[in-house]
Amino acid sequence: MKPITLKDIAHELNISVTTVSKALKGYSDVSRVTKKAVKKMAKKLNYTPNSVAVNLRTQETKTIGVIIPAIVHHFFSNVIDGIIKEAKKQGYLVITLQSNEKLEFEKKQLKLLQQHRVDGILISLSNETYQFDHINAILQKNIPLVMFDKIGKLVNCSKILIDDKQAAYEAVSYLIDKGYKKIAHFRGALKPQNSIDRFLGYKKALQDNGIEYDQSLVYICDNNDDFNNGYKYAKKMFEQHKNVDAVFTVTDVVAYGILKYCNENNIKIPDDIAIFGFSNWFMSSIVTPKISSVIQPSFEMGKKATKLLIKEIKNKKSKTPVTFKKVVLPTSLAIREST
Repeated sequence: MKPITLKDIAHELNISVTTVSKALKGYSDVSRVTKKAVKKMAKKLNYTPNSVAVNLRTQETKTIGVIIPAIVHHFFSNVIDGIIKEAKKQGYLVITLQSNEKLEFEKKQLKLLQQHRVDGILISLSNETYQFDHINAILQKNIPLVMFDKIGKLVNCSKILIDDKQAAYEAVSYLIDKGYKKIAHFRGALKPQNSIDRFLGYKKALQDNGIEYDQSLVYICDNNDDFNNGYKYAKKMFEQHKNVDAVFTVTDVVAYGILKYCNENNIKIPDDIAIFGFSNWFMSSIVTPKISSVIQPSFEMGKKATKLLIKEIKNKKSKTPVTFKKVVLPTSLAIREST
């Protein structure tokens, strides 16, 4: 059965297609009686507006695309929640894609979103993304794009993020203030900017407090398997450093891997070693012992990124010049039993 069109409604009511179109859009030059009759007939015939035709006329799809590294991730699931709620509020649908921390997937998904003619794109970069030709190509096509969380510093676009360096600095400084001196760092991969900044914050906190930086206390978790990396490198750390008394991790999931190793080997937390995570996953407040962590405003990040993107979409439509913004959201520390 072919779709019902405006022409079908017009034929049933013996009026023009233009009158039907105006009635459905609520134009003032169509009588209330006609509007009511048109809407009643549209409902009776189960008429659905042709979104493709509408999109061609308005030059917008009312959709935004989102690319994240991982969907099964407490932080990103909260970001997406913020994105969807704000997008819905402003009349937009959301297409969510996952790069799985792979640059090639990220490139393919950007092309897919272009093919679907999304009005704008939100993206958190993969761990493999260190060159940005594919991002710049989007921007050169005048497609609004906002980066969040994992960003490229050299890309000229709007960004929503936290100060990862300062957040890490505050977490490690807290450990030092508590009397811990031999502090290891389980850092993320070498390319992502947030991983780099968290490492730099760790290093600066040591130096500012007169503790010599020891490269052998830094373990690189670079294969996107945070939990098993935490477990594996915990074993290695305790074998190599008998006197380590604290560890600061790039994510909470890495901390859970360390926690598992400690529990299996009768290593008491925080008596034998303190653990400080990052991102404040829900699990951090229910594991035993509860894990101290840096609180990232994930829901707020998604909400603000969407607001900023939609503003740029509207500016593009009205041909208003866009001024790119860098929004840095505040973080705080959740202090729990592990420290």
